[in-house]
Amino acid sequence: MPFPLPLETLVSKPVMFLIFGLIGVAFGFVLESAGFGNSKKLAAQFYLKDMTVLKVMFGAIVTAMVLIFIAVGLGILDFSLVWVNPTYLGSGILGGLIMGVGFIIGGFCPGTSLVAMATRKIDGLFFVLGVLIGIFAFGETEQYFDQWWNTAGYMGRLTIPDWLNLPVGAVVVGIVLIALFMFWAAEQLERIYGKRDLQKEPSWRRYAAVGLVTFAVSIIVIGTPTTAEKYDRIASTKDAALANREVQINPGELLDSIANDTLKVVVLDVRPEAEFNQFHISGAKNTPLAQIEDIIPELHAQQALNTVFVLASNDEVAATEAWKVLSAESIPNAYVLEGGINQWIATFGKDEGDIVQVSSPAGDDSLCFSFPAALGDRYQAADPLPHEWELDYTPKVKLQVKRDKSGGGCG
Repeated sequence: MPFPLPLETLVSKPVMFLIFGLIGVAFGFVLESAGFGNSKKLAAQFYLKDMTVLKVMFGAIVTAMVLIFIAVGLGILDFSLVWVNPTYLGSGILGGLIMGVGFIIGGFCPGTSLVAMATRKIDGLFFVLGVLIGIFAFGETEQYFDQWWNTAGYMGRLTIPDWLNLPVGAVVVGIVLIALFMFWAAEQLERIYGKRDLQKEPSWRRYAAVGLVTFAVSIIVIGTPTTAEKYDRIASTKDAALANREVQINPGELLDSIANDTLKVVVLDVRPEAEFNQFHISGAKNTPLAQIEDIIPELHAQQALNTVFVLASNDEVAATEAWKVLSAESIPNAYVLEGGINQWIATFGKDEGDIVQVSSPAGDDSLCFSFPAALGDRYQAADPLPHEWELDYTPKVKLQVKRDKSGGGCG
């Protein structure tokens, strides 16, 4: 089983909470041991005298980054299951400015203020109280700028490799080299402004730097698994689900699911655009099979506990291939329309005289009906009324519990 591990299903809830508690205690202990409960030490970085905060935080970031993508390359970790905070440029820039100014003035960020408060520092206590008041004020006023806050510069799940369109390994090596340069520059600033004697610094940090670069380069060598390679790792389970018809849902169940106000149904029609324009289910999105991998980040951004993705092609061939892509990329609640568009029309369009069944279709995954015009979803069968149809079927949609986002911010 690839990580992240679903702790709640592997151990009991009390044990899960105990694990979380121990991690939190260890994190707080390390922060306090590094002096991060002292506002003077934290503020010294803004005077270029003590750059411990930059080195510790950036060191933790690049170390975690390298280990994460080595694990991804080895197939231990499924990166698509790791929560990546959506990018909101507008509110993100404003929030960063507010937090940055607060950090400079108060000498703490939210996490370090809790460490200071826990060690009975008065300035830490007042900083935490200020944070709580700010949270309350935001909650009470957010309604007045909700539209801007949720839409300004929204870019979804965006990573640096996606942004630059570069291989993950190259980006990791680049960031590691940038970090090492920043560490060197930080020490020079400490030498100049903080009168720090670099001769007394431990020599092992140079070996650590070489080791970090070596591990980063290994990510290029190992590579990042392709969608096909990801599916190969889960093929035994997923192929069995396909063979047992566990993920092919009846047109009647799709119609009922679309009408269900508690569900958000996303129908992905993977046929060529010409066939989609001839006829498609009302509300469906045309995403040809060759483009299905391109929309994976968008589908991750759309995920919610009540979202169901249904793949549709003329029969089931192309839809099944698209379903494999979604399964490999860990998109939950994905299903295939049983019998495809052909069965949908046979079920809901049998009384629509303009639609004529073709006796000899062109081949597999071919449309078995002809139309007088390319009307798309303007045929009656494209948008049947649920209350007019009572179809017998075995329900197969079972919502998977979506992973929750983790907390963000600095220590």
